[in-house]
Amino acid sequence: MSEKHTVGVVARLVGVSVRTLHHYDEIGLVTPSDRTPGGYRSYSDADVERLHRVLTYRELGFPLEEIAALLDDPDVDALAHLRRQHALLSERIDRLHGMAAAVEKMMEAKSMGIQLTPEEQNDIFGDNWPGEEYAAEAEERWGDTDAWKQSQQRTAKMSKDDWKRIKAEGDAFEDALAQAMTDGVEPGSDRANALAEQHRAGIERFYDCDHAMQVNLAEMYLADDRFRRHYDDVAPGLAQYVRDVIVANAEKQ
Repeated sequence: MSEKHTVGVVARLVGVSVRTLHHYDEIGLVTPSDRTPGGYRSYSDADVERLHRVLTYRELGFPLEEIAALLDDPDVDALAHLRRQHALLSERIDRLHGMAAAVEKMMEAKSMGIQLTPEEQNDIFGDNWPGEEYAAEAEERWGDTDAWKQSQQRTAKMSKDDWKRIKAEGDAFEDALAQAMTDGVEPGSDRANALAEQHRAGIERFYDCDHAMQVNLAEMYLADDRFRRHYDDVAPGLAQYVRDVIVANAEKQ
């Protein structure tokens, strides 16, 4: 007989929020197969197994609609899903190992001012990283601004530990943005506004950034295909979501 699990237990088991489980239930992606006498969600072992499959596909960057179509395809059995996920995860692990090795090289640099080859930048930031193309473009566009001068001064003082922390915090922040989008957090809400302010604080490590300047950056993330691809590679649609979150927060200031 299958064991039953409450929503709180399942959330702890798989490492997601109760709100995420509620959202998955509401959209029919992972619907608990039973209810307790008090009307609370009750998940079977099979429900939890489906949830694990969903989370694996999410980790691989699949949108929720595509995950639902994959899992509900009557021509694909559970073993086929596992084989496909194993292959995709193996590819991602290989890529992450390569990126980790490249980050080790980057941490040896005393400051961001040390030039990396395009190959090294691609290894660290992925194929969509603008690299030297963006660096040259940025200097041409903003080289005579106070923001550019501040950025050069501040990055020159950063140690390898500083960059290690910034890289880790940046990755975690993008994951938090993607999770908020998945959870259906509306731009302009308290949680979304907190993320917008966290983004602005991250920019201010390098130069002073008021809300108007932050909005300009947000519009660039959406208008510039290089930045759009970077965010959308984290989660499809994230570039638009980031832009909307930043603009909605600025409008309330």
